[in-house]
Amino acid sequence: MKKLMKKLAMGLVLVAMLVTILPQEAHAMHIMEGFLPVGWSIFWYVAFAPFFIYGLMQMKKIVQADKQNKVLLALSGALIFVLSALKIPSVTGSTSHPTGVGLGTAIFGPAVISVLGTICLLFQALFLAHGGITTLGANAFSMAVVGPFVGYGVYQLCKKMNTSKSVSLFMCAFIADIATYLMTSIQLGIVFPDPSTGIMGAVVKFMGVFLFTQIPIGIAEGLLTVVIYNLLTSSLKEQGGILR
Repeated sequence: MKKLMKKLAMGLVLVAMLVTILPQEAHAMHIMEGFLPVGWSIFWYVAFAPFFIYGLMQMKKIVQADKQNKVLLALSGALIFVLSALKIPSVTGSTSHPTGVGLGTAIFGPAVISVLGTICLLFQALFLAHGGITTLGANAFSMAVVGPFVGYGVYQLCKKMNTSKSVSLFMCAFIADIATYLMTSIQLGIVFPDPSTGIMGAVVKFMGVFLFTQIPIGIAEGLLTVVIYNLLTSSLKEQGGILR
């Protein structure tokens, strides 16, 4: 078992526990509980469900292929939980946050993030008052489906263009973060259209607000993803292993 992988996983788990037990204020984090009409809450659950089921099947295959992948899955999940639980003030008085999905997406593909991301969102809704149960489907669809799948598409495109590994990883994490908030803006814009410009106007306004904080957050997250990936790669090379 790789010592560095264990240390990183344990460190992130400890931070996750600390975030969980510290007092939290229920600021706008993800889409908050009760913010969406019942019909739309059900719609996003239904839209998200196939990805979650497919993710479970892929996760089973990944674990069966190599039992040590459990450690990397735990590390990816802990990173998602910790980063997406961070609260960074936005210009509206609400909060923004990283998503943390880039590392797991690059290593395992986007399907398993549908599972890992949902677990993190569920715990945050139950214990941190971040998001909610009624809005879990919508939040999972944006952060655990759209973000990872778009990020993975960009990651594969960068690889085909012979872009360096570091740049590919950075773009994967950065674009996944931005795509998540674009989807969230669409979800909110549909429900709360602008009186004068309609749904598209509302989407543009929501996304415009998010971009003030999400661009620097996405850049920082992309850099962090590259650093962690390189640490894991170095550790695995010493043990004769390799990351994809």
